[in-house]
Amino acid sequence: MTNTNDDSILVFEYFTASGEKDKCIISEAEALLFALIDDLSDYNLDVVVNSSYGDIISDYDNVNPILIDADIISWLEDNAAAFNKAIFISAENENNLYNITKILEENAVSIFTSSSEACLIASDKSLTYETISNNVPQPRTFRFKIDSKGYWKRAITNLYEKWQAEDPLTPLKLIIKPLIGVDCEDIVIIEDINDLSYDLEEIFPPQSRIIVQEYIDGEDISVSLICNNGKATPISLNKQFVKLENNKGTYIGGMLPFESKLKDEAFNIAKKACESIEGLSGFVGVDLLISNGEEIYPIYLLEVNSRFTTPYVGLKKIANFNIAKTIIEGTIEEIDLSLDGKVEFKKQGDNLEIRRI
Repeated sequence: MTNTNDDSILVFEYFTASGEKDKCIISEAEALLFALIDDLSDYNLDVVVNSSYGDIISDYDNVNPILIDADIISWLEDNAAAFNKAIFISAENENNLYNITKILEENAVSIFTSSSEACLIASDKSLTYETISNNVPQPRTFRFKIDSKGYWKRAITNLYEKWQAEDPLTPLKLIIKPLIGVDCEDIVIIEDINDLSYDLEEIFPPQSRIIVQEYIDGEDISVSLICNNGKATPISLNKQFVKLENNKGTYIGGMLPFESKLKDEAFNIAKKACESIEGLSGFVGVDLLISNGEEIYPIYLLEVNSRFTTPYVGLKKIANFNIAKTIIEGTIEEIDLSLDGKVEFKKQGDNLEIRRI
């Protein structure tokens, strides 16, 4: 199916377009999609959703629904060339964000999101670390591959012993993450090197690529920014709710704006990081950590997310400007970026609850 208006914008969200059935994932996906469509009420939109979700966009007057039964990547491979412009929402899982962006670029679709090269760098935590290593504080980071013979365990043990020897009086903890992952997915905290067992292969099977970082104790925060033409503009400091259970982390939501005496420093680090990655554009989220005061730096950068992140649904409630419209029109320098009130968003069971506080 093709678009009906040359001036229309192709819009989709990965999970609702691909027919995901996990209700917890879909509640967040729908909230992001609804926020984006609502922000773009002044535009004609071609919105792609899986046929099983056709009813969720039936009430929008400016929307031409495109119902599909394939996954969105397969559909785009066959249909992207029919569209001129696109803005979309996707996470990095299995390189989906990069692959979708690459397809759109190869079909000469103008996108209001980050370039495929920027998505590739930001999605890969090791590439991110290397790209911005000289510009902002980051935890020490090393990249490993889980090999089938177990050499990975000795390599990580050697790294642990080396770092512990540098400060033998302070107990060292490590954090292990997938090289490409989202929402604290499959994060494991190693409090003692004896916890580094082959059981980890149940989480990271052989051939998995991971990063190992020094664990820094502190407060999880993020910064939401709008990027355009190599310039990054911070719009909100956000508190992240991360649940640590059985040495694993789970992202469950956040609150914004978050008040902190380190706000300006957080904004500065996030801005530097984004402007160090060529091609970042549109809504971008940067994950940071306020250290507990025992580290060299007060704030450390953890990740750059070259995409719409969950705080967008909160900002939509309190921003005195239209975020998506600002991205499309490139008018960030001309508008009032103030926020009116505070909002909290939390995953509760299968639902994402959003409320003013």
